[in-house]
Amino acid sequence: MKKLRILYHMPNIETVYAHRTIYNGFKNAFKLLGHDFFTLTSDNLLKESLDKIKPDIFITSSHNLYLRFLDLKLISQYRKKGMVMFTKIDFWKSPMKWYRINEARSLSEEKEKIEMIKNGLLGDVFFHVVEQEDKRMDGFEENTKKKFFTIPLAADTEIIYPEFDKRFEADISYIGTYLPQKKKAFKELLFPLKKKYNLRIYGQDWSTYDRFLGYIQKLGQYFNIRLLKKLKKPKLKLEDERKIYSSSKICINIHEDYQKKFGGDVNERFFKIPACGGFQITDYVLCMDKYFKNGEIIHAKNKEEWFDLIDYYIHHEEDRQKIAKKAYKRAIKEHTYKNRAKKIIKIYRKFKKRI
Repeated sequence: MKKLRILYHMPNIETVYAHRTIYNGFKNAFKLLGHDFFTLTSDNLLKESLDKIKPDIFITSSHNLYLRFLDLKLISQYRKKGMVMFTKIDFWKSPMKWYRINEARSLSEEKEKIEMIKNGLLGDVFFHVVEQEDKRMDGFEENTKKKFFTIPLAADTEIIYPEFDKRFEADISYIGTYLPQKKKAFKELLFPLKKKYNLRIYGQDWSTYDRFLGYIQKLGQYFNIRLLKKLKKPKLKLEDERKIYSSSKICINIHEDYQKKFGGDVNERFFKIPACGGFQITDYVLCMDKYFKNGEIIHAKNKEEWFDLIDYYIHHEEDRQKIAKKAYKRAIKEHTYKNRAKKIIKIYRKFKKRI
């Protein structure tokens, strides 16, 4: 098979949020598969990069932060020469609140973008992490006459694998960003655990000051202000995450309200915990049943069940280990970024055959 050249659009590799690990996951996956991987940042010149790299696949997004740094008419010239443009689209009907800085508004409200999708200017292949039946995407295909593919998040097995570290040993651990839409869930499901267990919380924005710095950094990234876009540094090294998940009796997972409401996507954490051999207890999202079979992931459907499950599994190590082993096998087999990169390549080759 031909070695491919992948150009991945990541305006700000300095980000401390989720796109940091997603980007690294795809970078490592394409390299593992024997392909060449390149990054287009806000500091690179588009034409110079395209001329030098001559990518087979260009991966970007319909988000305004990405489009700020793209000349779609210029890109179309390279697409005519054989480059295939993969565009991660925004939700057709976004549930995001106005105060979520750098989050996209509903694509259905973006008339100019809709026209660009319909006439082919915004890409060749469109994809999202959500499942096809998710209500947030209702209307996309009908209004644009374009299909979108589901490419879920995953685990980066170059970084995420079992590794016990006594420094991170705990009853319960949680890694994540403090998000306003999770405030109620944190109050009801996370913080009460401190009273009874050795709970350790890691991640971004857990203080007012940290959230303020994050806000300023996102503005700096949007306007490409070098000093501001590098303002915040990650709280954890990439390799620390696997050690935390591997060294905790229980790793808990809390999704956003809109994920639980619509049921079409899970967070990256959902795949990373089992890929570390960690034992996961999570709140319930409908599509979980598509990714793991019954008994491989423990989920709670209400507050009472959440605390009962945690209390049970804290005291039953043999049961924890048995479930964690099953989940690990499933995650490594089906839910790595190598799996997702293979899907992108498969879509690319099918597209090339049609033209």
